[in-house]
Amino acid sequence: MTANHSHHHNEKLQLVFISYPGIGNLVPTVEFAQHLLNHHPQFSVTILLINKHRRPIVDTYSQSISATSTNIRFIHLPTVHPPSHDQFQSSFGYVCLLIHNHKPQVKSAIADLIGTESPSDSPARVAAVFVDMFCTSMIDVANELGVPCYLFFQSPASFLGFMIDLPDLDPKLVTGFSDSDTELSIRSFRNPMRQRMLPNAVLKGQDGYSWHVYHGKRYMETKGIVVNTFRELESYAINSLSLGGVPKVYPIGPIIDLNGPSQWHPDRAHYETAVKWLDSQPNSSVVFLCFGSMGSLSGPQVREIALGLERAGFRFLWSLREPPKTQLDLPTDYVDLNEAALPLPDGFLERTAGMGLVCGWVPQVTILAHQAIGGFVSHCGWNSILESLWYGVPIATWPIYAEQQLNALEMVKELGLAVELRLDYREGRDDLIPAEELERGIKGLMKDDARVREKVKEMREKSRMTLMENGSSLQYLGALVKDLMSNI
Repeated sequence: MTANHSHHHNEKLQLVFISYPGIGNLVPTVEFAQHLLNHHPQFSVTILLINKHRRPIVDTYSQSISATSTNIRFIHLPTVHPPSHDQFQSSFGYVCLLIHNHKPQVKSAIADLIGTESPSDSPARVAAVFVDMFCTSMIDVANELGVPCYLFFQSPASFLGFMIDLPDLDPKLVTGFSDSDTELSIRSFRNPMRQRMLPNAVLKGQDGYSWHVYHGKRYMETKGIVVNTFRELESYAINSLSLGGVPKVYPIGPIIDLNGPSQWHPDRAHYETAVKWLDSQPNSSVVFLCFGSMGSLSGPQVREIALGLERAGFRFLWSLREPPKTQLDLPTDYVDLNEAALPLPDGFLERTAGMGLVCGWVPQVTILAHQAIGGFVSHCGWNSILESLWYGVPIATWPIYAEQQLNALEMVKELGLAVELRLDYREGRDDLIPAEELERGIKGLMKDDARVREKVKEMREKSRMTLMENGSSLQYLGALVKDLMSNI
């Protein structure tokens, strides 16, 4: 080994990550960074955090990671003036503008890293900047500093295909809640898709639409795109991305936080009740209902779910949250889980006492891992889908926000890996899933759809194999590392 080589070997290479300031985006970013570090300890990782109003959960999480991971550190960027009301029309527009306004802060943070000496007195070079799906403004910063920029995409390859095609679609076809069943053809979906499946922010037009177009265009400027998915799950969508000048795509998933928030979440106490209850239930007998870190449903909808659960007659574990107080808040737990405090039908908790449990926040991944769980009524966030496939739990689709309608469509129609409850439910419209529809969905999920259950079990094995030696995701990770090293 030459002296020069051994010196090079000790050199730490910095990777800088910038993530959208939501817990559902930050967790996969940190998990991806951990994957890189586990396989390639020559890297060290710095994650730049954009502070967004009232997100204590992000702080709790980042503190717990800092305490346990030596090669990951977080830098809280200085606060910038929030955009004023005349500058945005939607909450999505607000966050994109907020991130965009952090460009000077991000630039000085990365410039500081480039200038620092590492403990061994050899500079810790910045090998790459990873921006996530809504932080593409930071590509400019990487370019100005001469650092290669990659995209880390926390959603599926199918949605990546949509984002890349969106700038070329006629805005008249993709915005507006028209009742026309306009069909769109998107590269990453085999089947044509109805306009009403598109994300709310795109359909509403205005800045939600224009920011999606902006990000989709900018993806094309990166040096590579890392996607939290795997070949065996999304082969059609992944292949569709090899056309038309799209940067090299690295499917390196499933990136899942298997310990889950049970390690760090402040509300641990009451989920232990849920686990105890599950311990006494038969295998695969319980349907689990949970709507993600931002999902909560209206009082009338909660009542319909209760009636539907009672009519379906299956055991259930239901994570029920109180809707947020304002547009920028998150759902919270009801202070009191007794009947009077909840929007439930009279006597529901007594009538279902033996067969079901209504609880507040629970660490979803820990619950899905439990052998008593037989089905999952889910909002179809991508993290949730990957977790349920990892544990072989079939999903009934109840998409609520973001790209969840498209995720539900892919899972049901393209892949046959989920049972259709609804594909185009919309939060905040007058949509209501009535009790009988939920009852039908749960019966389909828990006993009628053996084919879906079988396919999900197969995908469970594939999702694990792909991260093992010679698995496709591990090979892509190796190829990515090679590419990162070639930047030096």
